[in-house]
Amino acid sequence: MKLSKAQYDEIAQFLGHVQPTRQSLRKLKEKFPSQSQSTLLSIFSQEYQKQIKRTHAKHHTAEAVETYYQRYLNGVMKNAAAPVLLELANEVDFAPSLMARIVLERFLQEREQAIPSKTLINSMLRDPSQIPDGVLANQVYQCTVNDCCYGPLVDCIKHAIGHEHEVLLREMLLEKNLSFIAEDQLRAKGYDKTPDFILEVPVAVEGHIIHWIESKASFGDESSHQAYLQDQFWSYWNRVQESAFPGQISCIKGDTVYGSDQGISLWIPKSYSLIVEL
Repeated sequence: MKLSKAQYDEIAQFLGHVQPTRQSLRKLKEKFPSQSQSTLLSIFSQEYQKQIKRTHAKHHTAEAVETYYQRYLNGVMKNAAAPVLLELANEVDFAPSLMARIVLERFLQEREQAIPSKTLINSMLRDPSQIPDGVLANQVYQCTVNDCCYGPLVDCIKHAIGHEHEVLLREMLLEKNLSFIAEDQLRAKGYDKTPDFILEVPVAVEGHIIHWIESKASFGDESSHQAYLQDQFWSYWNRVQESAFPGQISCIKGDTVYGSDQGISLWIPKSYSLIVEL
């Protein structure tokens, strides 16, 4: 699915006035019924992540961390069963899972008299039963299951969707009798950054010779595509030349430059058919 720049801007503007909750997702679907749920969810997640990145620093100052921790302690002292951390995160417009991380790290620091490792914190966020305080464990769990955009549960879902898209792409390549080397095979040969598939015999699509394919199960706005170009795609291109870039849930059409003139083409599959749209 492709959106015009005006359609995308309208959705993004609407998201700027709602909380990042499941209720807001329902409102978004009601407001834009012609758009698919997967497209809206992906835009919702990306726009919220942009907002979090803009405000991330202010939530991690020493004063902010101490304020959140003391508010948590006071809240659970009054009512340990209340969703104190979740309500606090919503009040200050911060991701619940990230709020849980701040308070958990502060709790462990006070308990162990040392800064806890990221490995330990991540493990406890994935499995709150490891947290040596039942009340805090419950609070962290509430934040995790109610966070639409961050946290171990969301990461798991994103990983599953990405894997599903790669499987579908592999099936398409096999159906078309295209010979390829998959990412796991490339890594086994010692490659660090690799596309999902390198075509052993390049194919021509609408005047372009395609050497490799990368699948992204996310919305293709300009900022995310530029980030992928810098972090991944140009390194692929330098090694294997021109490419196709399929598998995005949707993209912006019209005003966005994707670099097709420099050898990287945006590929939007229709009903999982092998179609390149430049």
